[in-house]
Amino acid sequence: MSDLDPDRNAPASPVAPAASPVAPSAHAVRSDLSDGEWHRLHPLSPLLRGGLTLIVLIGIVVANLRDRLISLFLPEGMNWEEEGDPVDYILDNGVIVPALLVVGGGLLLLVAIFWLSWRFHTFRITDDDVEVRSGVLFRTHRRAPLDRVQGVNLTRPALARLVGLAKLEVVGAGLDANVKLEYLSTSNAETIRGDILRLASGRQKADAAVRRAAEPQGAVGRISAGVGEIVLGVDEDDTEPASIVRVPLGRLILANLLSGSTIWFLALIVAAIVGVVLQPAWLIGALGASIPAAIGFGTYAVRQFIRTLRYSIAPTSAGVRVTFGLLTTVTETLPPGRVHAVDVRQPLLWRWGGWWRIRVNRLSGRSATDTSSTQFADVLPIGSADDVERVLRLLLPAVEVDAALLDAGLRGPRPGDGYTVSPRRARWFLPLSQPRNGFRLLPEALLLRRGRLWPALVILPLARLQSVRVDQGPLDRALGLARVTGHTVVGPVSGALGGLDSRDAVALWRATTDATVDAAASADRVLGAGESVEIEWGADTPAPEPRDA
Repeated sequence: MSDLDPDRNAPASPVAPAASPVAPSAHAVRSDLSDGEWHRLHPLSPLLRGGLTLIVLIGIVVANLRDRLISLFLPEGMNWEEEGDPVDYILDNGVIVPALLVVGGGLLLLVAIFWLSWRFHTFRITDDDVEVRSGVLFRTHRRAPLDRVQGVNLTRPALARLVGLAKLEVVGAGLDANVKLEYLSTSNAETIRGDILRLASGRQKADAAVRRAAEPQGAVGRISAGVGEIVLGVDEDDTEPASIVRVPLGRLILANLLSGSTIWFLALIVAAIVGVVLQPAWLIGALGASIPAAIGFGTYAVRQFIRTLRYSIAPTSAGVRVTFGLLTTVTETLPPGRVHAVDVRQPLLWRWGGWWRIRVNRLSGRSATDTSSTQFADVLPIGSADDVERVLRLLLPAVEVDAALLDAGLRGPRPGDGYTVSPRRARWFLPLSQPRNGFRLLPEALLLRRGRLWPALVILPLARLQSVRVDQGPLDRALGLARVTGHTVVGPVSGALGGLDSRDAVALWRATTDATVDAAASADRVLGAGESVEIEWGADTPAPEPRDA
């Protein structure tokens, strides 16, 4: 059993000269933190995990002593009622000693609870699993098999960053399958994350990252480094190579102002103004409804803006690394082949700037009630078409993405672009997007193109596609149309495409079923770039007769 405080990777003496760094042998897969033995978290972990409880306790104390606190800072001439002040009651009744004993006993009890919580909260990393044991009276034992790990997220909340700590979340494949390590020193967290990713991907550690020679030691050094990270950003060895996308601050501000939520907020304001003009008696009600709405919208907009600051995406030996956040920094790593669906979309007001957004479906391992999983869906909050091309090449190495493929998918239709589009009779359901609505089947992916005002391109890697469904409602049946849905893991990306000719839909279902089996069996094989799969009817099925559009 080992404790992770102080940092076990730090030199023995802060004044002793650091030894020259020597890269470990190629056979060293792990550090001593993932040696299969049980280790403890940082001693401050219970304090940070129970931060909300401490805030509540402090609030209770302040509420009971508010009058006395006010009298300390305001002139003596002002009269403040101090009835019910616990301090006055203790002094008037001569129970100072019992009160001190109660307060001291409460503090000792709190310290004992925190110590027991830390003592019984351990973890270990073996050749097969990441395991965490916690609890004193009611014990829990969580396990994440390494062969089911979908990624490792490193989060630095603002308070934890001030003391140089971070938390890890091992993303598993399944509902509520994640394993959390809260909290570790930042250097230990990054070391453990690297070990887990290397073990999960089955790769040997050929060349470990050399740690910084002079790392601040002690409480003062950690707090200074934490403040420096918040002001200047994180300086990590394993952020190399640099981010392949740079998001200018001005573009980020404009993108948040021109988001879809802004449109809805402005529409509500216009509706309130029109209502007041028509009925002046509604003024008070409109103000009462508009002020909370404005506060809520402002809070949401600021939170979204802060969350997308310091965005970076870069390839690493363990996968694609995405980092974002100003106060709370989140770093997630997507191992190869863990992206199940990709959505490239352009909001209406972003068209003038030529900006796009990329979201993905991935196994989050969180429970159905955990709403924080949505923050891990955005891998490109805003970017140009060139940024989209670079990110897609990083996320989908098996699909050879080029400018022509993206131009047809994002700005099409184009003559001879290889897409099978909806027939003209689908205009009843798709009055604006019918000429654009269509699909294209590549050897490694299914491309779905839809939307005119909000154009979108959905890419479904066939190796990750779970199933394909064709359905037809009564109106679809009357017009000879059908809907195709590619099923992936739960996420914001939808694999549905409606308004297709029923024969094209059935043909796509047949071809995709066969192509999915082949892609899953040979996921490591890269096929011809941009080469479409020709959809053919089986020998037992006659070719369809031409139909009027």
